[in-house]
Amino acid sequence: MLTGRFEGKTVIVTGAASGIGLATTLRIAREGGRVIAVDLNEEGLAALKEEHANRDIVTVTADIGENEDVARVIEACNGQCDGLTNNAGIMDKFVPIGEVSDEMWEKVFHVNVLGTMKMTRAVIPLMLGAGHGSICNTASMGGIVGGAAGAAYPASKFAVVGITKNTSFMYAPNNIRVNAVAPGAVRTNIGGDFASHLALARVGPRMQVVVPPPAAPEEIAAAITFLLSDDSANVTGAVLPSDGGWSAA
Repeated sequence: MLTGRFEGKTVIVTGAASGIGLATTLRIAREGGRVIAVDLNEEGLAALKEEHANRDIVTVTADIGENEDVARVIEACNGQCDGLTNNAGIMDKFVPIGEVSDEMWEKVFHVNVLGTMKMTRAVIPLMLGAGHGSICNTASMGGIVGGAAGAAYPASKFAVVGITKNTSFMYAPNNIRVNAVAPGAVRTNIGGDFASHLALARVGPRMQVVVPPPAAPEEIAAAITFLLSDDSANVTGAVLPSDGGWSAA
């Protein structure tokens, strides 16, 4: 922990009720920041608020793929947004392209891509007005290699990487930095079960050999808060693996 690193700053964290989002929320709050904690899980947000009532955490129950909900998140910022971490995400049960349903594809893209786009689009005017801002998207090893999930999840995370790089390029002259962290396996509730025999036979053995043990959410939150903070003032357009060496294998 770095005392006061986010002092005076307001940061939006999506997927804040559990896992990486929860760990990121608590780290920013403990380092002096005001957090707008966003999730669909109303009960999880209520527990977060109750357990950490001494922290400056504002909870908003929202579907980040819906414009009305995104508007409520921005309203909670009261005109100030110094940082955003697009962390909310869902997996695809390792279903390959020959088996994926329209419903699965659309559900994954609704959260992982549409939500990331809409939240980023919404904060840009506030950051332009302030003359600064920092965004950290949660990509994945699924946005770097093809064998980390089914078809929908890697496609969505490659899209997140594209959004990250394009936005960083477009807004670099405006002092808005945009980066991504690419976790490997993490101990969260995002789900890693297989719904495809083909995927289990193809991906399962590879994961046993190549994939390092799952990281704690707090380890990924450390990378996210680095990229959000002024400690990474000269970093933009980067995709930082936080994967225990998976990408080096």
